[in-house]
Amino acid sequence: MIAYLSGKIIKKADNFVILDVNGVGYEVFLSEASMGKLPEQGSDFKCFCYLEANERAMRVYGFLTFEELELFKVIRNIQGAGPKASLEISSIGSLEKIKALMDKGNLNFLDGISGIGEKRAQKIILELTGKIKGLSNLSKKEKELLENDEAYLALTKLGFSREKAKKVILELPKDIKNTQERIKVSLQILGK
Repeated sequence: MIAYLSGKIIKKADNFVILDVNGVGYEVFLSEASMGKLPEQGSDFKCFCYLEANERAMRVYGFLTFEELELFKVIRNIQGAGPKASLEISSIGSLEKIKALMDKGNLNFLDGISGIGEKRAQKIILELTGKIKGLSNLSKKEKELLENDEAYLALTKLGFSREKAKKVILELPKDIKNTQERIKVSLQILGK
């Protein structure tokens, strides 16, 4: 899987760039907002990527931030949200940013995105609402700790939702330091 590219912009088009990475040219599709933020042709450029392969094509989608990539993955899993629409929605930034928009009552943030009509927008917002409910008000420091916590990562790899894994890890007694012991106790808590 291609997750990150760094190289020189050889060509800019309407919705993609050709990026020269050590002599190999990658066609990287970007959102309209991201295209507007690109440096000039011939400049160095770095982006997070998502490779989508199907029976007709292989395409690399590029993102200026890791949060945009994560949002793209969430939206891409919503039935009816194609890669182009998901790419444009991901340029909003992150699930936290969408949560802030929704908390302010702004449910029109999908207006004007090509390929998304009113019904599809309602469906996407409905599904995003469910995903956003899983977000808590953790500080950035706490989020970083969880993302580097081996027990938390192991629980998510075992198929537990991030929300369940987070809740259990935060409930663990602080005196349990050994990763294997933390995983074992977490599984016992989850099994109740």
